[in-house]
Amino acid sequence: MRASVINLQPGMGGAEVYTRFFVRALLDLDCEVRLYVRPGETHWATLAHPRLQIEAAVDSDALIARLPAQREWIVTHAPVSQHFAEHARAHHLLTGFCHMPLAGRQPGVLAAYDRVYGVSDYVIATARAAGLINLDPEPCYGMVDFQRYAGAADARVLPGPVYSWDRRKFRDRAYGLLEGALRPLLGGLSPPAPYVKRAGLTLGIVSGIGPIKQFDVLFRHIAPVLAAEPDVCLEVFGWGGYRSVADLRAALRPLGSRVRFWGLQAHPEHIYPQLDYLMSGLPEKEALGLNILEAQSLGTPVLAVAAPPFTETMVDGVTGFLYRDPRQDQGADFRRVLARARAGPRPDPRTAADHLARFSRQAYSARVARMAEAARQAL
Repeated sequence: MRASVINLQPGMGGAEVYTRFFVRALLDLDCEVRLYVRPGETHWATLAHPRLQIEAAVDSDALIARLPAQREWIVTHAPVSQHFAEHARAHHLLTGFCHMPLAGRQPGVLAAYDRVYGVSDYVIATARAAGLINLDPEPCYGMVDFQRYAGAADARVLPGPVYSWDRRKFRDRAYGLLEGALRPLLGGLSPPAPYVKRAGLTLGIVSGIGPIKQFDVLFRHIAPVLAAEPDVCLEVFGWGGYRSVADLRAALRPLGSRVRFWGLQAHPEHIYPQLDYLMSGLPEKEALGLNILEAQSLGTPVLAVAAPPFTETMVDGVTGFLYRDPRQDQGADFRRVLARARAGPRPDPRTAADHLARFSRQAYSARVARMAEAARQAL
């Protein structure tokens, strides 16, 4: 079995993490894999394997002449052009992942595919509502895999970069060069010392900070609830664009010094056990939420809005607590859930063994094996 996997996105986001899972699963199935990536993205090198060939391409149109002459299984994990899709489907089996819900959006080039895989039931439902008829009905959930994080596993949690600078913007290039000197103005980091859990109830964000998560919108509604409880603090582990971080800081202003920004972390597995609860963002733009799965696997419960996809990835009262969208009730139900969390006992998600098994390496590998067999038969 041979497969061409395509992800030409810059940086390392959720879809890129998922692509790594997928490629490793194919290699475990003895597939020969050719992975096409964006030039200069060196993080893919850690996937090195005798049956893996990694090639760079500036865009999907540049791949047309490089695709094999023999009919092959093609799997995309990021947008490609309509021209590429039409050519690929005419000569190969064209499939791809939908890594984002299509609520309020058009399916675009995905409509030209032979098969589209969704990463959750929620994503599949939004894609079906958007008019896609080529959907695989089984969600291909992600898996918990802390081995993807590279570098020395220092158990200490130290401050990291808070801002992901967009080098295309002059302001961001300038701020990136001067970040150290401008740190107090930009909102800075915690003191340059290892993280130590504070007394009281510790809530945490372990995530990229950007428009998809909508943390700023969420906390504009619930920060007053948190501010009224002096024993509650919030620790933010993650980074994002300047505007996203600034908007979140503004929303969290009512909490004052009870908020600390720790920036990007190489080993979040050391963070989750030091939190009382993980906080999710708002749901409608979220496809799955690998951070929610990671936290639960290490025994850290989650507080999340009671809506898909969080109703797929959590069991209310067992792996955490779900609350009504605060945009609907001004945070009234979140106040109830916060009181429950403060009163205890704190749930241990690891007791939900059957639930967590859906997101294990074994379950994921079995799902990819079924996909590969279906592709083999189609070829």
